[in-house]
Amino acid sequence: MEPSLKTADALELRRFSHDDLPDIRQTLIDVHANVHADRMGDDEFRQKFPWFVDHWGGHPRFSCVIAYDGSEPVGFAYGAPAKDGREWWREHLNPAPERTATFSFSELMVREKWRKTGAAERLTRALLDGRDEALTVLLVDTTHPRVQALYERWNFRKVGERQPFPDSPKSSSHLASLR
Repeated sequence: MEPSLKTADALELRRFSHDDLPDIRQTLIDVHANVHADRMGDDEFRQKFPWFVDHWGGHPRFSCVIAYDGSEPVGFAYGAPAKDGREWWREHLNPAPERTATFSFSELMVREKWRKTGAAERLTRALLDGRDEALTVLLVDTTHPRVQALYERWNFRKVGERQPFPDSPKSSSHLASLR
């Protein structure tokens, strides 16, 4: 018997908000642990993921999309609007765009067997389509050039680099227009 060919079109996408966090929190943590299973033990920054889930999920306009294959979570994407005056990416642009409303795209995670199926792009589009903000921003670990290239194919452009936390990896800042 040949293995089944997985495609992103077969996935069910479910949308969640701040109010749903108690119901989806463990799913997000479990998918993250599965994706990073080989690096969780000695990577203190990755071990802080539950704090990030609570931080972003605590935002009243938190938005999350989880992809499912039947009852199995395949991956997720989430984020929340940036607070006014906290558009840290502006320091990298001269001149900065006049439009300031920015959605902070915090996480995109897809489990191994669903990579290279289109699931990541489908999750990204579902999270960002129809947003009120003019722009979206995300960070990518600079040691992952293939991930950076993937976002650039999706119309994000690198605008700079930063290290948001003392124990986090150095990241490239990517910005995209939503309108």
